[in-house]
Amino acid sequence: MKYFLKRAGFMALTLFAACALTFFLMNVIPGGTAELIIKHTFVGLEESVTEEQIQQISSRYDLDDPLYLQFFRWIKEAVLRGDIGTSYVFKKPVLYLLALRLPATIELAGASMALSVLVGLNLGIYSALRENRISDHVLRIATLFGVSMPGFWVALILILVFSLKLKLVPVSGYGSLENLLLPAAALSLHSVAAVMRVTRTSMLETLGQEYIRFAKAKGLPVWRVISLHALKNAMLPVITVIGFQMGSLLGGTVVIEKIFAWPGIGSLLVDSISARDLPMVQGCVLAIVTMFLLVHFFVDMLYTHLDPRIRYG
Repeated sequence: MKYFLKRAGFMALTLFAACALTFFLMNVIPGGTAELIIKHTFVGLEESVTEEQIQQISSRYDLDDPLYLQFFRWIKEAVLRGDIGTSYVFKKPVLYLLALRLPATIELAGASMALSVLVGLNLGIYSALRENRISDHVLRIATLFGVSMPGFWVALILILVFSLKLKLVPVSGYGSLENLLLPAAALSLHSVAAVMRVTRTSMLETLGQEYIRFAKAKGLPVWRVISLHALKNAMLPVITVIGFQMGSLLGGTVVIEKIFAWPGIGSLLVDSISARDLPMVQGCVLAIVTMFLLVHFFVDMLYTHLDPRIRYG
């Protein structure tokens, strides 16, 4: 119980810090918040804004108050009422808009994570079993490529090859498996490479243990030695890197969703930043950070299942 309370306190402190940092950074960006709100919702980006319009918007949303007062007013509403604000641009509650966009982000991040785990684990195991052979060297070079290429560049290359040249899948959209393939592949490439590298290293260390050599000496098939003995004991570092990669995937959706016109929280966050829609930006950051923290908490719980020697007091 003490551990859970400590983790809950840490999560609450992290959420507060993320929200505070986001709020104050958004307010130091050049350009007035009221002016940008008017341009994105009333007059258009190319038209001029009058002082009277700016004053009306500033009064409506209390933008003339000191920043610290605006922030603590938002915190008070969020904690006491569960209300994290109303979007300046969409004129709807932030929680409602997040509920609309969250399933798409979870679908994309979940598909990317599943692809990362399935492909990364299997390639890592195969590479460990083929240590220092040609296929092992090829895979290791491929992982260097995977961890070096930025996600947006991979996304553009995939669109160019599979959508524009081969015309196998649509460039953008949402709602079908075809629409999911390219975004998930672009988002997961870095994670596949990271999972594979850690899996290979951990498997090589585990396969050199005495109990593995004993299992082989007993005549057990290789697949049984791997699945029943080696894999479980090699999984702790792999689980750790999977947890970190899940956080990277949640952050990566911001760019990938925008490129593929995927209607998730990431694309909503980009649009909200450009419109200086502070409540919406706060809500998106809060959702992403919360999911990241929950994933890491789940990873911690998996440790005790994989290794009973680990206990949290």
